[in-house]
Amino acid sequence: MALREYTRKRQFDRTPEPRPEQSVEPDRREIFVVQLHHASRRHYDFRLQVGDVLKSWACPKGPSYDPKVKRLAVEVEDHPVSYASFEGDIPDGYGAGHVDLFDTGVWATDEDPQAQLRKGHLRFELYGKRLKGTWHLVRSHRKERQPAWFLIKGEDAFASDVEADDLLDATMIQSTKRASGRSGGARDVAAKLEGKQSKATPKPGRKRRMDPAKIAASLPGTLKKNRHPGFFKPELARLRETPPTGDDWLSEVKWDGYRILTSIAKGKVDLWSRNGLSWTAKLPEVVQAIEALGLDSAQLDGELIAVTDGQPDFNALQQTLSGEQAARLIYMLFDVPYLEGYDLTRCKLIDRKEALRQLLDVAPAQLGYSAHVVGHADQAFAQASERKLEGILCKRAHSPYRGGRGDDWIKVKRLEADEFAVVGFTAPKGSRKGLGSLLLARPAPKGEWAYVGRVGSGFTDDMLRDLARTFSASASRTPTIKHTGEAPRDAQWIAPALVAEVYYRGIGNQGLLRQPSLKAMRPDKSPASLRDRDRSTSITTRKRPASGAKTRTSKRDGDAMIVITHPDRAVYPKDGYTKQDVADYYRAVMDWFLPGILHRPLSVIRWPDGIAGQSFFQKHVPAGGLKYVGVARLTEETGASAMYLFPESADSVMELVQYNAIEFHPWGAHVEQPDCADRVVFDLDPGPDVAWNNVKAAARLMRKRLGQLKLESFLRTTGGKGLHIVVPLNPPSPWDEVKTFARGFAETMEAMHPLDFISTSSKARRTSKIYIDYLRNGRGATAVASYSLRGRPGAPVAMPVRWEELGRLRGANQFDLKNAVTRLKRQRKDPWEGIEEVKQSLTRVLKALAKK
Repeated sequence: MALREYTRKRQFDRTPEPRPEQSVEPDRREIFVVQLHHASRRHYDFRLQVGDVLKSWACPKGPSYDPKVKRLAVEVEDHPVSYASFEGDIPDGYGAGHVDLFDTGVWATDEDPQAQLRKGHLRFELYGKRLKGTWHLVRSHRKERQPAWFLIKGEDAFASDVEADDLLDATMIQSTKRASGRSGGARDVAAKLEGKQSKATPKPGRKRRMDPAKIAASLPGTLKKNRHPGFFKPELARLRETPPTGDDWLSEVKWDGYRILTSIAKGKVDLWSRNGLSWTAKLPEVVQAIEALGLDSAQLDGELIAVTDGQPDFNALQQTLSGEQAARLIYMLFDVPYLEGYDLTRCKLIDRKEALRQLLDVAPAQLGYSAHVVGHADQAFAQASERKLEGILCKRAHSPYRGGRGDDWIKVKRLEADEFAVVGFTAPKGSRKGLGSLLLARPAPKGEWAYVGRVGSGFTDDMLRDLARTFSASASRTPTIKHTGEAPRDAQWIAPALVAEVYYRGIGNQGLLRQPSLKAMRPDKSPASLRDRDRSTSITTRKRPASGAKTRTSKRDGDAMIVITHPDRAVYPKDGYTKQDVADYYRAVMDWFLPGILHRPLSVIRWPDGIAGQSFFQKHVPAGGLKYVGVARLTEETGASAMYLFPESADSVMELVQYNAIEFHPWGAHVEQPDCADRVVFDLDPGPDVAWNNVKAAARLMRKRLGQLKLESFLRTTGGKGLHIVVPLNPPSPWDEVKTFARGFAETMEAMHPLDFISTSSKARRTSKIYIDYLRNGRGATAVASYSLRGRPGAPVAMPVRWEELGRLRGANQFDLKNAVTRLKRQRKDPWEGIEEVKQSLTRVLKALAKK
């Protein structure tokens, strides 16, 4: 059910319940909440966050910890996420009565929750203060007015005969007595709770034969010592190419996740990142699991991972931390520097690990023990490579625990090897002779080649000289392949003729080889032979192309890599367009759309529930990050700095679409040169009574006045009410210079044509006038991108047009999700073709104006 049903049933001027738009921050873990509702019929409201809403069920008797008990749960309308913190009295009307917060926390599941709900069986785990462990929601086959489900406790360590009413505190008990007239008092329920709560929240550590203090005291080299609670400096590893040999080393899996350090003082658990940032609030299930060990003081070291299909999945980890998934998280522990008052840092690593193993013998499923093998590091590495794991960590078995980077821990990452065509080279630098690096490419669709990076290590001096002689006669500044990707500006290109076999450590976010090194030149193979291999060879990347210039994308780039979840979700409900339709649109226009946003700091507007719901303005990196979207720390006009998003490829765009982005608003600058703008954007925003023909006449006049300053301009419909006039700058100009010019020009237009234009944003003064919005030209300000959809009914598109087309335009929202694609298919050339070649200096214009 959509939030419109929630809205339909409530009068928000009478009820304190939150409006749908009163949302919480969108980038946090998916939560659950249970509220005790004293309505006409007392019941518990059980809610799970799925995406950006709370899926909700009314449970008359509340959850039961007994796996044999099936509790009826009637599905009701979806609620906004902000409802999770609601407590108070709902007045007469729908749902009248008092609401108490019974429990809240995060939840997880191993599979897609939407798919499970459609099938009628959702398996999940709760990490709350009262509700813990495995649970099931199973759809009833009975025909009811509202969908009926059963809420059932799973068989696990938390199962018991405890009921929800047994876990009420005194305040809720008094509310229950007033609402339902139940007999009994707080003292009776408290006695029952005291006897049964231990069954609902068992302490696995208490079942151990030997207590942790005795384990710590028994280790050779242990020292009785009080440790200061809080963050401690982690031990770090050095990267090596090959595993060490001998039985002095033990090898563990190198987990693909986030390093997490745990400190426990007087039973209180705190989690830290390797850089000392608190992660305690982000990982309640890990905190609960460690609390279940029953420790008074300790320091633990490990890696937080998410597992899908039996493999660590870093992407699932990021998406879970950002609220896009609810995958199960596991804290893989591999060291214990301190335990129950004993300093273990001087003990041998192999002894510390044995202590840790005993500590975790009976532990919750959220805690894992990172096992090891002694010696045979080469075999361990081979097995890790075969399983496609990131690599191994080799540690000296008898080493102490030392904070910082040293030689006792060595990481060996999995190396892949493949063959690539040589398509160019760079000049040598410093004392290097011959050439600097080889430029590599691999086959792409339609007989083309795709740039995948450069390799500069692994060569002998003789090889460098020989290759330089071979290439010198045929080198050119003009690329010999179509997809030049992130190639260096000083590249010399050659036709694909030689093959190089290269080691590398996976593929980076931009589609480039990570840490490549030459294995061998392959004179026995030709580039043509690479096309015949039975493997996927379609990796396409890009150098930042000219805005307004058409680029090509491979099928894989922006397609196969990004899976669109919830494709049937209504985005434009009145128009019938779904999330899949939005994704298909951006794929269809990608060649035209991408150049205008590539490598520009970007703000997106997200509509998780479609344009009928609440929108979110996103310009900074969400918690957990994004896999294919670039990140840059930039200073805003206010002086503050933040981590900004910027698209690196078509996959960046599709990942943001998957993240429910509809509108794309880039800066007028690139991340490589954020202090200077290469665009001036004037937004002509007409008042409600301004005729469209007047808007077109105003655009022509603006073009004429800019032309008098010898500034060429380009035109774009906004998809809203007005037009954008865009002035390219080459070379770019500092932001203060651009803003000064934009303001001065807008104020001049107002002074010369006071009945037509206004340069201030006062709505009271904009009647019958066109507002020239020049404020899009400050550092950090944005304007909608060409070909971007708009979050408005009709799915309009911001469309670049030729000046010659202005007379035929029927409105600023003339182009939409459907006819925009049709237009591009029959369009012979980009309306903004040549925008990057326009050489015009704003500094020159300002100097000329200053002389007048």
